[in-house]
Amino acid sequence: MTTTIEAAAPADIADLRQLYYAVYGPHYPVALGTDPAEMSRLIADPHSLWLVARCPRTGSLAGSAAIRSEAGSRTGKLEGLAVHPDHRAAGLAGALTEELCARMLDTGRLDSVYATVRTVSVGPQRVVSRNGFRPLGVLPNAVALNSRESLALYARHSAGVLDRRVPVAEVPAPLAPLLRTVERNLGIDYAGTAVTPPRPTPASTTTARLEMIEAPGFVRRRFHDRFPDADRWFYPLHTPNTLLVADDDRFEVYAYLNRTGRYCALVAAHPGPAEAADCLEAVTRTLTHAGAGYVEALLPLSQHGKLSAFLAQGFIPSALYPAMRPDADGFHDYVVMSRTAEQIDFRGVVVDEPLQPYLDAYVSAWASTYLPTLEVAS
Repeated sequence: MTTTIEAAAPADIADLRQLYYAVYGPHYPVALGTDPAEMSRLIADPHSLWLVARCPRTGSLAGSAAIRSEAGSRTGKLEGLAVHPDHRAAGLAGALTEELCARMLDTGRLDSVYATVRTVSVGPQRVVSRNGFRPLGVLPNAVALNSRESLALYARHSAGVLDRRVPVAEVPAPLAPLLRTVERNLGIDYAGTAVTPPRPTPASTTTARLEMIEAPGFVRRRFHDRFPDADRWFYPLHTPNTLLVADDDRFEVYAYLNRTGRYCALVAAHPGPAEAADCLEAVTRTLTHAGAGYVEALLPLSQHGKLSAFLAQGFIPSALYPAMRPDADGFHDYVVMSRTAEQIDFRGVVVDEPLQPYLDAYVSAWASTYLPTLEVAS
């Protein structure tokens, strides 16, 4: 059946909710397909674009997808890609993705767009791959749907962006498998980046206990008061809704906690990362007790000390996003560091061939972190 692709309208919200229910059932953890207020805001957002595929004869929705961005950001996220079961195998997913990228990337509105893709089948991976997205890593146990699922990170860049990357002098050794995988698969050269041992991380000296505040409006206002300058934090499309405060007022950690999907992103720390790094284990433990089976942080590849601190607390380099953030010097690479409190079961993971090296790199990094080096007595 022929469909037309057009911008979503507020009048489509009820039909969109039915579409996402038909595709994902009652466990879809994203507000884009479940919360009418958030859906209305995204449709009206001038920095984002939501497209639907409509059947001209009936007016019913056959598919939907959006690229979400925000003021001042040059990075977007492909979200909510869904095709009604009655309209699959018609190329709608690819058509929606390509039209979004044509309007948001090819026109220069954004420098890059990323997508987190399910790994229960190769279908979603191949849809984004056919539309110019390339794999950047694997995020094990990243979200809870019907069960705990792993996601794959993909991105597509505007022309010339990858050529303007700022060189990185050195990285901790556990990141080497990921760097080598990116070199082979994206053609990026890290030959000038030294691989050195992680820097020693002193044992925690604080005895402070953490208080956890879940009040999205309060947390958002306090966050913007603490960080009026975006140069002190960077996590596109993650507005903190949770605040962890030391009872001695020594530091604050801002996080985005999704209780439905049972995952969390660490966004920023005040007064700075050093104070929070001293309590990173306590922060992670508190979030785990709150139901976050997966915790991640996005760190600059050039920040050897910060990466070492997260490595010391069991975080694994899961994905590398080259040329993610621009400044006057060029584009900077970022690393997704992740930690899961739940057992990782890769038996249900299905990866397309280009993604397999990233899964191997994660397993290598995980093994070097959690498997002891055995000595043989002679």
